Amino acid sequence: MNFSSKLLEKAVDEMSQLPGIGKRTALRLVLHLINRPKSQTLQLANSLEKLVENINFCKNCHNISDSDICEICANTKRNSSIVCVVEDIRDVMAIENTAQFQGHYHVLGGKISPMEGIGPHNLNIESLVEKVKENQIKELIFATSSTIEGDTTNFYIFKQLESLDVTTTTIARGISVGDELEYADEVTLGRSIINRIPFEASLKR
Repeated sequence: MNFSSKLLEKAVDEMSQLPGIGKRTALRLVLHLINRPKSQTLQLANSLEKLVENINFCKNCHNISDSDICEICANTKRNSSIVCVVEDIRDVMAIENTAQFQGHYHVLGGKISPMEGIGPHNLNIESLVEKVKENQIKELIFATSSTIEGDTTNFYIFKQLESLDVTTTTIARGISVGDELEYADEVTLGRSIINRIPFEASLKR
């Protein structure tokens, strides 16, 4: 791809680093930004700069937050004794959209995947175990994706907590095997949370 401008080429190269964005799509997006009113493009650039400079991760659950503690953890009306364990921040958003869960979350930051070089030490598992040991948590709900990696992650955490006094459950398999939570419709996901089952029962299937 030949460029008449080094600035254009650099912008396209950077844009094409985003997931699912190839060179042609990147070029189309960059040209669109150039043709928009300058004030709108600068506003976008300013928003991204502020995002990178000022975004925080909640010290309690690792969710994205504007402050040290996210709005969910800071909400005294929510049940802090029930914690939903998810892989990704997008999963928190998906579950929140169902309006069926009023507990807290714990974002792992991924799932155990030896093929990708991701082990337990790469995830927020240790802080979860410490949270169970120190806090009054009565139930952990595993809401990871219905994949081998997701199931492996659940089982690893389950074994770490086996000697502790906490109930472990998993969302009902209304979610198809191999599916990510963020792509599940709100009704199906909401019912999966409500109809959750003991984690040990899921191991016998």
